Amino acid sequence: MKSRTEHTRSRHAGRLLAIAGMSAILWSGLPLAAQVTATISGRIVDASGAGIGGASVTVKSDETGATRTTSTDDQGNYRVDSLHLGPTDVHVEKDGFKPQERRGVDLVAGQDATVNLKLEIGQRSDQITVMEDIPTVNVTTSPISGLVTEQQVKDLPLNGRSLDVLITTNPGAVNYSAYKSAQTTTSDGNTFSVAGRRPGDNQFNLNGVEYSGSSQLAVTPGGVSGELLGIDGIREVNVLTDTYGAQYGKRAGAQVDFVTQSGTNVVHGTLFEFLRNSALDARNFFDGSAVPPFRRNQFGGALGGPIRKNKFFLFGNYEGFRQALAETNVSIVPDDQVRQGFLPNSTTGVYAQPANLNPGMLPFMALWPRANGAEITQANAAGVQIPTGTAYSYSNPKQNINENFGTMRADYTMSDHDSASLFYTVDKGDSFLPQTDPLFSAIERLTSQVASIQQTHIFSGNSL
Repeated sequence: MKSRTEHTRSRHAGRLLAIAGMSAILWSGLPLAAQVTATISGRIVDASGAGIGGASVTVKSDETGATRTTSTDDQGNYRVDSLHLGPTDVHVEKDGFKPQERRGVDLVAGQDATVNLKLEIGQRSDQITVMEDIPTVNVTTSPISGLVTEQQVKDLPLNGRSLDVLITTNPGAVNYSAYKSAQTTTSDGNTFSVAGRRPGDNQFNLNGVEYSGSSQLAVTPGGVSGELLGIDGIREVNVLTDTYGAQYGKRAGAQVDFVTQSGTNVVHGTLFEFLRNSALDARNFFDGSAVPPFRRNQFGGALGGPIRKNKFFLFGNYEGFRQALAETNVSIVPDDQVRQGFLPNSTTGVYAQPANLNPGMLPFMALWPRANGAEITQANAAGVQIPTGTAYSYSNPKQNINENFGTMRADYTMSDHDSASLFYTVDKGDSFLPQTDPLFSAIERLTSQVASIQQTHIFSGNSL
């Protein structure tokens, strides 16, 4: 049993410092915003290509309505940091020039999108709007990243609905879960090798907070089901390799960032239930005459929307996992004659009662399952197959898994200069896992928690 709680604190000043107890949380050195927000930068020029200084640049989120305004420098350069992810509009205006608006800038986590605009001489009333989805150029990010977008997260089919499997959509990423010790505590969650690195070299972050696993390897997150639940609450997954900025680190492998969904001005939600059972399963060679019973239910829902339009947003997600699985188990046990105190001769194979037999030990033979398979034999010196006193026992011990996963996120935009967010997720479950030895089983109870609070204050249009 293991419980883990992670907290992050971001060092910024602002209005939330007035809330009781908040000041002790906000002052820390972890640059959370650098990992779960985005940046737009670029240059505003006239028809001749000369930079336009003092132009007003307004960036607006289509999902939340949040706006940020800055001005270009003498060379026409601008930069807006800590922006909300998703579709974004960039509006530029300057006296003597026609205003211009660029739409379709779809920001992702950690992106530094470059949006350059050319203004034409004219009146303010003659605005130029670019409606089509023009791809932006990301020329400032040093890591090599593999992004799984919001649409891909929603549409890609995933066996078991484990969101970490999305990592393998990137080149050089391999899922090594099949090589772990089955039915042990090292089996919580999947394991991945990225760019040839060991699975233990990877770093996992959830909204910028380290999301470590609960298994003996303590790296890859995952619950008692062996899956990483909550895919309906995930906006995007980004896998960074090679070199990366100072906001990343701790491990030399891939930096895997999970970014959760947030509420928007439009209410959106889902309800789901997925059922798997043994009705169409093929019979395993060791299953006997029938396929062992299997039933898995995954159910839940997600809901997000505004509490106050353009200001306060909430998002919540729940997923339940229930599994009952009878797994085929093959064991080697004493045969019926050994149970009665008779052992085979190693030369002839004839059963006989040993002279020093202690009859008081025979009742303990009942602790072993009875043989229901073939007798195990071996060749003697003459090459004749003789009994060994052991036989195969086939059984279907039942595995039970019960897991619950929940996510909650709140985002509050107080003004163009102040915003805050609160995030909390919990994964709690218990499992009963039969072991290879039929006399043993493993009972596991696990609770993993991650929480973060972030507050951002913009001191001016050109600094954070």
